[in-house]
Amino acid sequence: MNRYGMLMLAALTAAGVSGCATKNYVKSQTAPIIEHTGKLEDQTAANGRAIRDTDQRAQAGIKQAQSSADAATQNAQNATKAAGDAETAANDVVHRADSLDSVVKGLDNYKQMGDVTVTFGFDKSVLTQDAKEQLDSFAAQLGSAKSYILEVTGGTDSTGSAQYNYDLSQRRADAVVQYLASKYNIPAHRFYLIGIGKDKEVAPNDTREGRQKNRRVEVQLLTNMSGTGTETAGTQGSGK
Repeated sequence: MNRYGMLMLAALTAAGVSGCATKNYVKSQTAPIIEHTGKLEDQTAANGRAIRDTDQRAQAGIKQAQSSADAATQNAQNATKAAGDAETAANDVVHRADSLDSVVKGLDNYKQMGDVTVTFGFDKSVLTQDAKEQLDSFAAQLGSAKSYILEVTGGTDSTGSAQYNYDLSQRRADAVVQYLASKYNIPAHRFYLIGIGKDKEVAPNDTREGRQKNRRVEVQLLTNMSGTGTETAGTQGSGK
């Protein structure tokens, strides 16, 4: 090999060695950067998960707080309604106690000329066949009665709340009035209607027989003996 060839071989060899050295250098310099970049990506992902978890917990807390606030509002509304219902019930009791004297003037002039009591099933306000027959017998004396009113009083046993029993006793009294009015053409001004609920028992409520007697409607035929008293009565009350 001549001198020129030897120089070329040396140059090529040097270039090869230099290329390998350059690649190794680049690799040594870039590896830490790649590793650091990977760590940054992992940290970013972890931060993202932490943010999502925090947001979910925050949303859950907000939802729970809103639910508690809604429940508190509902409880307040229920309490207000209960107070209003209690006041209404109290006013109704006072009205029932005073209404007969205010509607029927000169009550002392009225004398009881007849009466009938019909009973109802538990939590029922529908007349039985036996009750209708008793009312029919009672109504037979109305044809000859003058200046009269019919005091119709509904009652219940002690089962249930006071307000529910006022309503139920009223429905029972209504059933009797509707039957007599429709079948015997009795005008509305002849009736004085009241539902007293469980306020006035006619038998002890601690026995089955006593509770059955209290589930009743009493009808009294009252005649004005003076001949000058009013014949007008109202359908008052509310009211097992």
